[in-house]
Amino acid sequence: MEASAIVLYYSNMRTTAPIPAIRVYNLFGEASDLPDVVHCETIASRSVLHDWNLAVHRHARLHQVLLIERGGGEATLDGRVVPLKPMQVVNVPVGHVHGFRFIPGTQGWVLTIAAEILDEALLAAEGLRGVLSRSAVARGTAQIRATMKQIFAEHAARDFGRAHVLRALSAAMIGLVARALTGESGGVGNAESNLFRRFEALLEQHHLERWTVADYAKALAITPTHLNRVTRAATGDTASHLILNRLIREARRNLVYTNLPVSTIAYALGFEDPAYFSRIYSAATGLSPRAFRAQLHGGD
Repeated sequence: MEASAIVLYYSNMRTTAPIPAIRVYNLFGEASDLPDVVHCETIASRSVLHDWNLAVHRHARLHQVLLIERGGGEATLDGRVVPLKPMQVVNVPVGHVHGFRFIPGTQGWVLTIAAEILDEALLAAEGLRGVLSRSAVARGTAQIRATMKQIFAEHAARDFGRAHVLRALSAAMIGLVARALTGESGGVGNAESNLFRRFEALLEQHHLERWTVADYAKALAITPTHLNRVTRAATGDTASHLILNRLIREARRNLVYTNLPVSTIAYALGFEDPAYFSRIYSAATGLSPRAFRAQLHGGD
């Protein structure tokens, strides 16, 4: 996908979030839906257009990592106001409400990764997803800074193997960010976190079988209520919503990376009625599967 088609912040996708006056965006000021392998931009390049103040919003399908090099300000992360200082990294998971008020002249980088790319990089057994599902600020490292600069350089080039290298570097970056976040929180080795990691592993194994919350709870030997407490503590979201999101991500991958008919994709995902699949997909993303695919190809 050429740079002109890369996604940025604000999309017009609908949201079912109960929080008033908070909109769902892709990248601030733009309306495409799916990024290049990643999207890279400096903090200044977009913030200066909005008087260094990016109002609270959320990204429906994008995960962001920001690294402050000079300057600072404050971040609003799911209702918490957190000061920002040089050499701090900000982790903004998919769907989390966030906003920024930067000191004019602040320098740094913003890396945006599509949920589909994140799925490819994260293995449930490694436990990174639970760590990365928290909105948080942590101390940056020289390694994070060096990796960020590598990603930006690769993104700006058009060399052979660019997509592969960007995926590999992005996987390294999210691992380094998870490490930094774990260092800040003192680790995530408690029983609830272990339960969430086991749920993630089961979700990867059985999402195509259309397991219910009760099915996952039974496999974990806990009640559905307990499972919801675990997922809310780890991600702020219910188990049923995480199950749906995983199915939608699988659908999007098929719509983007294959030429399979929508009906075939629906059957492969365990839907007996393609029309019902289209309604579910539309409710979750704001676009029908066909409209989403047409948008990717410029309406062709």
